[in-house]
Amino acid sequence: MPLDVIVGAQWGDEGKGRVVDLLAAKANYVARYNGGDNAGHTVTVEGQTFKLHLIPSGVIHAHTTGVIGNGVVVNPATLFEEIRSLKDAGVNVGPERLRISFAAHLITPAHRAIDAAQEAARGKKAIGTTLRGIGPAYTDKVSRTGLRLGQMLDIDTFSSAIEAHIQEANQRLSMLYSAKPLDVKTEARQYVEYARQLQPYITDVSVLLSEAMKNGQRVLAEGAQGTLLDLDHGTYPFVTSSYPTAAGALHGLGLGVGCTERVVGVTKAFQTRVGAGPFPTELSGELALHLRGTGANPWDEYGTTTGRPRRVGWLDMVLLRYATRINGLTELALTKLDILTGLETLKICVAYRQGGRTFNELPLGPGELAGFEPVYEELPGWEKDLRRVSAWEDLPKQARAYILHIEELCGAPVRMVSVGPEREQVVEIS
Repeated sequence: MPLDVIVGAQWGDEGKGRVVDLLAAKANYVARYNGGDNAGHTVTVEGQTFKLHLIPSGVIHAHTTGVIGNGVVVNPATLFEEIRSLKDAGVNVGPERLRISFAAHLITPAHRAIDAAQEAARGKKAIGTTLRGIGPAYTDKVSRTGLRLGQMLDIDTFSSAIEAHIQEANQRLSMLYSAKPLDVKTEARQYVEYARQLQPYITDVSVLLSEAMKNGQRVLAEGAQGTLLDLDHGTYPFVTSSYPTAAGALHGLGLGVGCTERVVGVTKAFQTRVGAGPFPTELSGELALHLRGTGANPWDEYGTTTGRPRRVGWLDMVLLRYATRINGLTELALTKLDILTGLETLKICVAYRQGGRTFNELPLGPGELAGFEPVYEELPGWEKDLRRVSAWEDLPKQARAYILHIEELCGAPVRMVSVGPEREQVVEIS
């Protein structure tokens, strides 16, 4: 079946938007399957940068239809802001080009208020959430008290439901966190208006995509965040509230296991993460500045959603092997290889050491990484500017050796390497 799945193989921010943009050229549908507007995909086309948090980044291609699946939590304010922004840039994303699952859950002002109150209450134990209300929305979903987009199809019923939702949240805000309550009527009125606007977008995504694939059309499943932030398989508790892995794509779109053709894992040529949590290969000082950049351009390592500087470090092959296994990756897309230019020596973490023992694989998953020391291999760097390279044979031999060593260590072939922020700055490897 013609389903390709794009997953992040690190802690998110791997450059999935670039890879989705390239593969969307041959897709009919591009579907987001998890997360909410805590995600951030950046695509640069002919000098114009699109930063999308909720709408699938593949809709930049005019021939595609964007889909938001049941595994996503939807903030209507963000959604309509992105629709307006894309329209201003000449990209039409009306109901004929964007379809949203009736089973996707809503994010409300109550969720955002509770998110902020909970994070403040944690103090020094704060998880580092984006404060977008993602966790509380998923909590309501699991506790079977959430609001789904399908409820918006009946305005009267939805109006009563959103008022009751905000009133209940106000009780929690005041009693548990001594936080200021929300204006029930004002917030409910706004969401009723969102309901009227969203009705034409709402459909059964599972049926839509299944029928499309039966008719030979190609679907590209676009994940948010990364494997190491997966609720079950990530660095718990420093994780997101959804399932960014390949299995999450099937669940988050309502598709069967026999649909998948390719599972593409996106990884940077080095390691990054935003927020708290363990990071065995983390760097500081001049090396960190080299990898992160100054924030002067969109290619630098600052969060698309949060604006926070990303933590950076050497590529961790223990974690990449783990992501390859968890997702069943058929191939890798390596991003930001150009950033390594100018470093005399490169390091790759090939194993961990703890208590005199060496581990090539994680003994009990990535939840407890703080006590592990990375074991490095060193490779020679290169000086050549890669940003104009378009063919494998034109890459410096040191860069080719670095890529081939990654393939050898993780067991998946590298099929795509980005060497700059623009759409065309990609080396495809057959």
